[in-house]
Formats: sequence, structure tokens, C-alpha cells
Amino acid sequence: MDPQNSSLDEFSHFPPLHLQFFEPSPNPSPTAVPSPHPPGPPTTPPSNPNYHHFLSVPVPRKRRRGRSQPHRNPNTTSSSFFFVPVPNTTTTTTTPLPSKLENNPIPSPSLNPHSNSNSLPNKTPDVGEEIIVINKESTSEALTALTSGFPADSLTDEEINFGVCRVVGGIEQVNYILIRNHIISKWRENVSRWVSKEMFTESVPKHCHSLLDSAYNYLVSNGYINFGVAPEIKEKIPVEPSSNKLRVLVIGAGLAGLAAARQLMRLGFRVTVLEGRKRAGGRVYTKKMEGGAGNRISASADLGGSVLTGTLGNPLGILAKQLGSLLHKVRDKCPLYRLDGNSVDPEIDMKVEADFNRLLDKASRLRQLMGEVAMDVSLGSALETFWRVYWDSGNAEAMNLFNWHLANLEYANASLLSKLSLAFWDQDDPYDMGGDHCFLPGGNGRLVQALVENVPILYEKTVHTIRYGSDGVQVLAGSQVFEGDMVLCTVPLGVLKSGSIKFIPELPQRKLDAIKRLGYGLLNKVAMLFPYVFWETDLDTFGHLTDDSSSRGEFFLFYSYATVAGGPLLIALVAGEAAHKFESMPPTDAVTKVLQILKGIYEPKGINVPEPIQTVCTRWGGDPFSLGSYSNVAVGASGDDYDIMAESVGDGRLFFAGEATIRRYPATMHGAFLSGLRETAKMAHCANARALRMKVKVGKIPSKNAYSCASALTDLFREPDLEFGSFSVIFSRKNPDPKSPSILRVTFNDPRKKNHGDQPHSNKRLFEQLQSHFNQQQQLHVYTLLTRQQVLDLREVRGGDEMRLNFLCEKLGVKLIGRKGLGSTADSVISSIKAERGIRKQTSTFSASKLGISKLKTGTLKQKMIRKAKIVRNVKKSVPSPNKLTAPPNLKVSSECMITNQVPPTSSCSGVTLSAINFDLTGSVFAGKTIEN
Repeated sequence: MDPQNSSLDEFSHFPPLHLQFFEPSPNPSPTAVPSPHPPGPPTTPPSNPNYHHFLSVPVPRKRRRGRSQPHRNPNTTSSSFFFVPVPNTTTTTTTPLPSKLENNPIPSPSLNPHSNSNSLPNKTPDVGEEIIVINKESTSEALTALTSGFPADSLTDEEINFGVCRVVGGIEQVNYILIRNHIISKWRENVSRWVSKEMFTESVPKHCHSLLDSAYNYLVSNGYINFGVAPEIKEKIPVEPSSNKLRVLVIGAGLAGLAAARQLMRLGFRVTVLEGRKRAGGRVYTKKMEGGAGNRISASADLGGSVLTGTLGNPLGILAKQLGSLLHKVRDKCPLYRLDGNSVDPEIDMKVEADFNRLLDKASRLRQLMGEVAMDVSLGSALETFWRVYWDSGNAEAMNLFNWHLANLEYANASLLSKLSLAFWDQDDPYDMGGDHCFLPGGNGRLVQALVENVPILYEKTVHTIRYGSDGVQVLAGSQVFEGDMVLCTVPLGVLKSGSIKFIPELPQRKLDAIKRLGYGLLNKVAMLFPYVFWETDLDTFGHLTDDSSSRGEFFLFYSYATVAGGPLLIALVAGEAAHKFESMPPTDAVTKVLQILKGIYEPKGINVPEPIQTVCTRWGGDPFSLGSYSNVAVGASGDDYDIMAESVGDGRLFFAGEATIRRYPATMHGAFLSGLRETAKMAHCANARALRMKVKVGKIPSKNAYSCASALTDLFREPDLEFGSFSVIFSRKNPDPKSPSILRVTFNDPRKKNHGDQPHSNKRLFEQLQSHFNQQQQLHVYTLLTRQQVLDLREVRGGDEMRLNFLCEKLGVKLIGRKGLGSTADSVISSIKAERGIRKQTSTFSASKLGISKLKTGTLKQKMIRKAKIVRNVKKSVPSPNKLTAPPNLKVSSECMITNQVPPTSSCSGVTLSAINFDLTGSVFAGKTIEN
């Protein structure tokens, strides 16, 4: 049932804010001195007036799942300082700073210590000289992007690798960030709709449309927007996979595998999911408990992952909203009960909790002083040593309270504190999701059910061997062999540690070492369905103390699910060393112990504790498909090991996802889900790169229909799709994919251009020398293959054709080549465009008629063109080699250049400063000295 008076919508619109935030510091390197908290703000005065003030924000400590996060003083060392660039325009207002911040300097983008090192400006970009203004809410939009894990004043490494900006740093990057944040915010306004690129063409200035294309494509392909289970989004999944798309095998139908499978299907891949269990969900498992004689009682119990740890930007919270569910906040009230059943004295409780937090601070300072040595020390040894030295161990109640907090920390990390790394146990703290911890009414199995819809899953397929190589992959499950082009392995870390799956060839030693170093712990539960609720209804959690430190985690915390499970359900948690002992404890003994604790708490109050209708005890450690609960940073490991776990193997054939592969969000359900989306983007990128390599390889084979393609190319360029300066482009009008191929043609001595012989960029002298070589002046065409996005970027380059040529050669590193040099890759593109437009029968005839040329004359001209080109090539033997005339060192022109037409010697390529180009009579181009007018 839906909770009452405690439900909240964590995804309502951000109110207009005029504060500057941002980015958490990068995770420490295992070889660097560990630092528990990000450094403070810079002290250098600002250099850019377009950047406003900033606000200090407390960075939360490691999540304490049993109790709410204690409030911190934002001026302590646990604070981190962030900011986001905001245009300093009349449309953006600011709010006066609090007095304690008034004297703080304003950081500039080049001085922010939390900025990505790659964000330092390398060069002033060509696109946009000013920061654009999309709307008045740029700061609140930056906060929304923050919840998706984006820094405000720099690009992520993934964005840089994706090539979202031509130049990293400067105004272009700021404009990209503003556009990116705007797109994310627009989607968050209604996560049940599909956000299209066209929604932003009016609000984003035209000169920044290339940045819009870049931002939108990046966000969609990496799963930051337009994901989930809403009807509009499900409609985007093709009914049938694309016949030319690759086959992907996904091992494991947990949240990581399901997220990846759905995203891969939307991209058109042929997907098969192999799951060892009889159900989907993996370590997320909601069991329907029911019983009772006359009055049937039932409830949904989350036996695995249960709490959404933070909801601002949490993708699972977004899925819940798409399903129409309001999340239930886990209320802060969490009373603790002593052995005798009485409540712990509130003053002692507060004092011990404050002391415990001070111990964490001391442990943080200790690891700073220890440096690299801290990697070999456990968090538990440090905390227990500090407790003995600084606090009175003689107080039994205080000691029991201290052990309860240790058990709660072991629950948060699914590990004994004696195995947690002092240096890096909380390396993911800066990235904790904002918002409250919440339950999903009806259990998280509802998310699994929605994600499973229409996904091809084969159950009870226990994988034991994965082969991968240059030709593809094979996955062996029992006696069956499944073949594909790529495989995504999402099995838990415990399964990888066990070695139950054999990899052929063996995984790289680097990955094997990371698997060994990372910790993988255990958490167990006892779920009990009662005939009625006998406990307090105004709380969601309560705790119980013990006087035995070795069993401090045994039933130390209870979750009340009565408000969200549909019935009177209690779940007792077992953490730390007790969780391992629990694996061999008879279920009847476990239930008896839990009932003794409950009776000790409630019967002295006159409340009868009934016998449960149904009970379930988990055994996650003995489950062969999980062998534990979730990962942690063990002694000797670091956050880097999560990155190593995420690395693909076998030249883009074998990929890994799951909570143990995501450095920022390990040990969480949303971390597993996000890792699946991350790997989908990587797999799509590898597939595209492999296809491109294959095309290049095929392109080396001489085309058999070169002349027919040359004729079609001439016809196509009579009506190009784009034309700017001396550049013209053709591409498929039916394929809007920015990565789709297009053919660019650069024309020298274009008769359509006016003669600018007196201008400094005229190429009159160049073509005079070409005329002396060929004994006639001719129009010259050179080509290259680009993606549609690269063409759009080229079109936006300012400074005329000279700067465009520079961009082609310096930024894109392409070569301008002759028609024949394009090879069969271009032939296939030409053929497809020709088929699309019906060039031979429609466009050519129309163009000829329009020009007043008969079909006969058109054919005659083509014959003369080809004959003339042949004559020129045949003259090579008798014409002496002229002095070599050169193109600029950065202008690479190679292969064969076909002479396509004859034009009067009246003009040159407008606005292009070229160096002289020397052609031998086969059409190749050589370097020589520079010639300019």
C-alpha cells in the first residue's frame, strides 16, 4: 500500500537557486597520500568576471544505513567547495552571500582545484565568443546535472573521450556544459517522455547547434536521459533487432544485465541474456510472503537490496516515478534498546554517537599522516585502538553502544572492519546520491518486473566457460554453446573470486589482481510476517545492543516494512562476523533468537509478541550465483581496482558490469544499474569502431565499379545537401545518425566563385602554374569521408575556407584525396545515396534539362571528361617532371585526383590560402615549397 504522510516526490522541480556549486574531488590514487576529504577552495583571486560566487557544501560521511546522516558543520574539514559557471548577464540574478563567505575569493575555471586537469583552456575556440544564455535557471540546472554525476566547470573523462567539444576549455566548453545541463533538466521535468533534439533548437543559438548535437548524442548514447520503462521510451525499442547489428550475450539478469540488455535492444543489437537462476533480479529479490487461516495476510519482503540510498538523480528512483510510485522516506527516528529491553539513555546515545564520529575524524587524520602505509592498515584496528586510548572502556553501556555503531558500519560495507582499508574504505563518499534513503512500496522486485518486459532471457543457464577472440565470443552453459560478437559479464564479484567461470584466454593479470584485492562481504536477513503490527508505527527502524563484540551484528537492526510491504512485516539484519555464523545456524534457532529479542523489548511494556505466520532466512553466502552480498575496499585495495574491474578485455569482445565495477557507486543497486548503461555505451562504441576498421580494410580493395560511381558522384554533387564556401557535402537524407558517413568535396578554381585576384588569399598564381603543367586550366575536386557530425562542425568553423582547411587537417587529421582514393567504402555510400534519390533516372535528367543540355550532349560531355583524363595520364611518359609545388605541411592530399571538368581560367578557390600543389600525371600529390599571392 502507499505510505501516508511520509511519501515524497524526490524528483520535483528544483526551485530557482542562485548559488554556485561543484565537483567532488577525484578519488585518491593508491600511490598518493590518502586524503579523507577534498581540499578547500582556492585562494587565488578570480580572473574571469563571468564566474560568480560559490557555496560550501558538507560532503557526507560513509552512509550509515541504520541511522540518518548526522548533521555536519559546513565549515569543518568535511566540506568541499564547488562552483558552476553562470553567464554574467542581465537575465541572471545573484543573491548576496552569507557574511561568512563574503571574503572568500571567487574561483576561476583555470584555478579550481577540483576541475578535471583536461579542462584547462588549450586554445580559444572558434565557435562562440560569448557565454550563451538559454534561460534564467542555469544554476538550478547545474544542480540537476550534479545529481547525474557531472562536474559543473569541467568535462568528465568520458565526455572528453567522446569528443563533445572541439577544444577542451574556454567558452565553447562552458556553452556545451550549459546546453548539457539544460537537456538533463528538461528530461527530469518529465521522465516519462522521450526528449528529442528538436525540443532545443529554438532555445539554443544556431551557432551552438553543433554543441547541441554533441551534448544530446552523448547523453542519449550513454544513458543519462531517455532511459527506463515509461511507455514512450519502451516504444523506441525495435520490435525486431537490426539484421546488420551484432549479437551480444549478457551473462546475468540482475540490474546491471537488465539495464544493459534494454539499452542494447534500443540500439538495435541482437541480445540474449543467460541467467543461472529461475528468476531475474540477481541480488535484488522481493519475495511474496503470505499466510493466515481465515484472514489471508500477505506482504512483499525485499530479501536482497532494499534501500534506495539517496534519490536525487538515482536512476532507480526515476524508474519508480515512471511506474507511478511515490517513494517512502526511511524516517530518522531509530531508537536503540539495551539487553534488558529498556531504551538506551538518550544523552548517552548522543554522546557515544558524537564520540564515534570523532573517531572517524581521527582515523582520517591518521591515514593522512601514514601516507602509503595506510593501505596495509585496517579501519577496524584504528577505531578500536582510538576507543581504548581516548574513551573509557569501563562503561559497559557505552561500550555496547560503540559496538552497535561498529556493526552498523559493517552493515554499510558488508565486511568486517578488520578487513576494510583504512586508506580507501570510504573512497566513494564524495559521490553519494543526494536526498533521503527510501523504500519502494511493493518492493524492488517491481523494478525488476518492469525491466524484464520483452527482454529475451534464458533461465537456468549456468555459465562455466567464456571464450573470446578476434572472431567473436563463445559462452558455454552446461552442454550448450552460445555464440556472439561480444559478451557482457555481470556476475557478482564473489563468483569471479571463486573461479567458477573459466575465461579462455585467461583474464589479464591486472584484472585478476583487482578481483583478488577487492573485498566482498556478507549481509543476511530474517524476514517475519506477523498476524498484526505490534511495534511502533511511527518508525521505520529500531536497534538492539549486545554485550558480546563478536556477535555485535546479530539482529542489531530491525526494519519495519508495514507501511510499504502491504502487511505487518519485520526484517532483522545480520552483519559482520555474525552474518558468516548465521549461514550455518538452523533457521528455527535464528527465528527463536529474534523472537526473544522482540519479546524482551515489548512484553515489559505489556505488548504481546505473536508467533510469525511465515519466516524466511537468507543465505547469500551459500548462494552459488552470488556467494556474498556486495563489494568493499579491503586492506591493500583502492578505488582504482573498481576501474580495473570495469575494463574490457580482448579488443572489445569481453565487457564487465555490476556494482563491483563502478568506482563512484559500489555496493548499491543504482551503481549496478548505471554500470550496465555505461557498458552499453562502450560496446556500441567498440562495435562502430570495429565496423569502421572493416570498412577501411575493405576500402583498400580496388572498386570494380569505379567509373559508374564516379559518374554518380558527379550527378550527386550537382545538388549537394550542404554547401559552404568551396566545400560541398552529400549524405543520406533518411539516416539522421550523426555518425553516418558523408562525402565532402573541396573545389579549387570553382567557376561559380567570383575572382578575387587582388585579395591576399587569391590562388591565381597557383593555378597559373597548374595551367602551365596541364597546358590548360581545369577545375580540381578533392574528397574525403567524414561523419555527418564532423561536417556540421566543419560548417561552423569561422575564418573562411582557410580556417576550414586547417580544421580538417589539424583537428580532424584527414587527408583530401582523389575520387579513386576513396575506395569501395565511398562507393557503397555513393550507391546507397544514389539508390535513395534515383539519381540516374531522375536527378540527372532534371539537372540536364534545367541547364538546357540534352541527354546526348550530357553523355558526350562525360565521355570527353573521361577521355581527357585518360589523355593526361598517358602523357606522363613524355612530359618532363615539373618543379614540385607544395601544399601546406598540414594539408594532406593523396591518392588519385580525377579531373572532372574543364572551366575557363577566370577564378580561383575563394578565400583559401593554399600552397602550390604538385600533381604527377597519375593524380598523386607531393610536397614542395609554399607559393602564395
